Amino acid sequence: MRAAIMLDTLFEDSAIIVVNKPSGLLTQAPAGIDSLEARVKSHVIDNGGKIGKNGSCYLGVPHRLDRPSSGILLFGKNSRATRHISEQLENREVDKVYWALLEGKVEPAEATWIDYLRKIPDRPIAELAPPIDPLAREAILHYRVRRCLNTAHGVVTWLEIRLETGRMHQIRIQSASRGFPLLGDVLYGSRRPFGEPVEDERLRAIALHARSIALRHPVSKEPFALDAPPPGAWSSFIDFQ
Repeated sequence: MRAAIMLDTLFEDSAIIVVNKPSGLLTQAPAGIDSLEARVKSHVIDNGGKIGKNGSCYLGVPHRLDRPSSGILLFGKNSRATRHISEQLENREVDKVYWALLEGKVEPAEATWIDYLRKIPDRPIAELAPPIDPLAREAILHYRVRRCLNTAHGVVTWLEIRLETGRMHQIRIQSASRGFPLLGDVLYGSRRPFGEPVEDERLRAIALHARSIALRHPVSKEPFALDAPPPGAWSSFIDFQ
């Protein structure tokens, strides 16, 4: 079944397409299940993209976002572009900025968090681990407080985060382990709502948004940077006017 084409496209050329992912949508999924990848492929095909023998088209997915988060995602429209993007990611040459709304007042105003994380086998979840654990991987992020907000549900801190590593659920775990879970992130202990209430837990949003990405364009090699506006749920906390 063909995925519905509902895309917030931020940029597109012959090598890449950059989109703003809504919360609640999978980045990738098996055939027949709605995902951002499926929507982007449909868009590319409908706009003259090269179709293979299987009726689909090439689309590289060099990085991903968790289902409940939103924000900027970059796809490669050919293998060469995808390879160049992946190399920059592996070499930590890509500057990725995230916005997050956390329960409580985060101090100090700027800091670096360093932990070790491991994925729990057979479960879509990760946890802190000691450095000597053979499955543990170092997780490093740098943050600065943009604003502390007094809300009806208590104090909320708006953080701007730069990831040095990209581990599974890294921002979510490193925040929650310090007593500051992301709004709406029930999986890691949040007790405060975020976004529109929905019965299906898989569709619920958390207050994590991939705000921007900066790297070298995979073809021109020139600096390339884009911002993604946050979804409407953020306007309940922050006036962006």
